[in-house]
Amino acid sequence: MSTPLPFSIVIVEDDPWYGQLLQYHLSLNPDYQVTLYTSGQELLHNLHTLPDVVTIDFGLPDMEGRELLRRVRERQPELPIIVISAQSKITTAVELLRMGASDYLVKDEYTKDLLWNAVLKIRETSRLRQQVQQLQTQLQEKYDFNRLLKGNSPAIQRTFHLMERAAQTPVNVSVTGETGTGKELVAKAVHLKSERSKKPFVAVNMAAIPTELLESELFGHEKGAFTGAIGRKIGKFEEANGGTLFLDEIGELSLPMQAKLLRVLQERELQRVGGNERIKLNVRLITATHKNLAEEVKKQAFREDLYYRVIGLPIELPPLRERGSDILFLAKHFLEEFCQEQGRPVPALAEETQVRLLAHSYPGNVRELKTIMELAAALCNGQEILPRDLLFTPATSGADLGLLSEQRTLREYSRHIIRHHLDKYDHNVPLVARKLDIGKSTIYKMVQDGEL
Repeated sequence: MSTPLPFSIVIVEDDPWYGQLLQYHLSLNPDYQVTLYTSGQELLHNLHTLPDVVTIDFGLPDMEGRELLRRVRERQPELPIIVISAQSKITTAVELLRMGASDYLVKDEYTKDLLWNAVLKIRETSRLRQQVQQLQTQLQEKYDFNRLLKGNSPAIQRTFHLMERAAQTPVNVSVTGETGTGKELVAKAVHLKSERSKKPFVAVNMAAIPTELLESELFGHEKGAFTGAIGRKIGKFEEANGGTLFLDEIGELSLPMQAKLLRVLQERELQRVGGNERIKLNVRLITATHKNLAEEVKKQAFREDLYYRVIGLPIELPPLRERGSDILFLAKHFLEEFCQEQGRPVPALAEETQVRLLAHSYPGNVRELKTIMELAAALCNGQEILPRDLLFTPATSGADLGLLSEQRTLREYSRHIIRHHLDKYDHNVPLVARKLDIGKSTIYKMVQDGEL
């Protein structure tokens, strides 16, 4: 375990006695490393040592306090600087604070204690800033595309490529996919990989908010705007200003609400309900829906002009049933993740269990598979997950039993699945190979050997 670096403090004071007094007082804390300089030039010459905080005497003989503050700020804009001065003019203190000084202390009998407290405050602020940076790094790692959407299938690799492009561009993004494919996680990942990563990410599920409350929820309201508006409310657009707003299930918006949203997107400003102030917006919009918005436009259930505003860069999340071998890859991942959390050994997947997992249709997609594997791990009594440990949704499991009730080898099941897909896609071998994530040569060889 590495020893933490000491908190580095530099004191700039031309009076040797007073400087040594401050140095001794701060050195009483064993975590502090305190250095004393007697001129502004000495400080500027040693700024490359990157101290954590600097105190400067306002009345140095070689350099006026304002000038020294300005020059330090130019080279180290984030460095906390405490100015200590014999002057007690309020105007001087205000001017220096506006120039970027962290604090202004007047030389008197209380200076040592005030300096001690000022340094403590700066140190705590620095510690909190480091924690925030660490959390941001952890979040970025957590939402790294390859960690978020595990898999090697061509379908998911295409999604990764689009997510990378979306993170590098400022345009709006629309995410489509069935329930359970991970649309909100994709939106978070794009945000945290973009230049807006240090700004807010605000998510709104449009389908979960009553229509009569949606305008207030998105745009905010002023006190007295309607019955029950007992104070000002900041809307989601304002919360996300400078960052990203994720509107999930945008296809559920009513036509009147679509018109209001369109106006805000066009003008890049809003007015709170019941207010007159125009609030400028700088928001990156990411939307998601399980509906086909182009079809909704044809049915006149979604405004065409709004459609072109929100569509931006489209990212389609493939359903799990079209991701081929990713099913087993994810199943093993969820199994290992659950068992590690529970502190139990990870069981293997029996061959028949793998066949059954591959044959299931997964209407709930990745979310459903995760639940299936966690339940299977809980039900497993041995070193293998057996077919009896898999609990599929009643609505779809019956469709799988016709095939799975037969005793076949894995090779026979594979032939059956490939033959089914060849019939479904008019014997388009390249397309079937992509859908099942297998090589075209595998299919051609099975045809040549008379297996298909």
